[in-house]
Amino acid sequence: MATTPDRLLLVTGGSGHLARRVIELLLEAKAGPLATTTRNPAKLADMAAKGVRVRRASFDGRIEALAEAFEGAERLLLISTDALDRVGRRAEQHLRALDAAKRAGVKHVLYTSVAHPEPPTPLLLAADHWATEQAIAKSGLGWTLLRNNLYAEFLLQIIPQAVARGQLVAAAAEAGAAFVTREDCARAAAAALASNETANRTFEITGPAVVTFREVAKVASELTGRVVTYTPVEPAVLRSGLVGTGIPEPIADLLVSFHVAIAQGKLGPATPAVQQLTGRAPTSVADFLTQQRSLLVAKA
Repeated sequence: MATTPDRLLLVTGGSGHLARRVIELLLEAKAGPLATTTRNPAKLADMAAKGVRVRRASFDGRIEALAEAFEGAERLLLISTDALDRVGRRAEQHLRALDAAKRAGVKHVLYTSVAHPEPPTPLLLAADHWATEQAIAKSGLGWTLLRNNLYAEFLLQIIPQAVARGQLVAAAAEAGAAFVTREDCARAAAAALASNETANRTFEITGPAVVTFREVAKVASELTGRVVTYTPVEPAVLRSGLVGTGIPEPIADLLVSFHVAIAQGKLGPATPAVQQLTGRAPTSVADFLTQQRSLLVAKA
């Protein structure tokens, strides 16, 4: 990881899981002066104590105030927000951040996008990411796009129930995703942010292989000692089941769209991006789940 002591690296949304881990990795690497923005600086008192410049900022606030929060940053990691209440709001926030970055004199922006957001895609959250990517390309800033695949942590939400029922239900047919751990996404983002590279680049951030739900069911069986079979269903059936468990319809629609995207091959293939950026191969789904074995058994 490059270290340039006289340039300021800034990470947005510092209290989020991904952002916090990126900052921790940059601190470990002594990657130069660091700053982060957050709506609630009190949540990052520990980071401030380690020398990180914690700045209050809201992507819904005044552009001038946001630009002030970005002041002095040479490279800025724009982590996509969690505003999922309506399609378009996330993109609006990101475009405001880009405007502020330009006003603040930022030279290079890095953005955490999603795998293959270009249309056509069934993935409901892809539209905001694609709009942001298009705006970044036209911004005049240097840029790096980090298109994170589906987090392997997603599997921790569905495997325990599957183990308890003996059945893993998904609407992905026999296709798979190049699941990547949040840790590998953080390592890739930290390395890219600390890099001296100024060329415009796009990385599909993935795990080492495309893994199907049938393969996930097999690994779950091996790790828990309980038989778990894979049952492919139609998207409408999956949606009905999710809503029936109390999941709000908009969230159910979003979750189902991931399954449909997998079925259409939109969350593959695997790439060497993590290795290229960090010098270390990403963690496989099998290894990740093995590390989480006690959690899977306890929740089942």
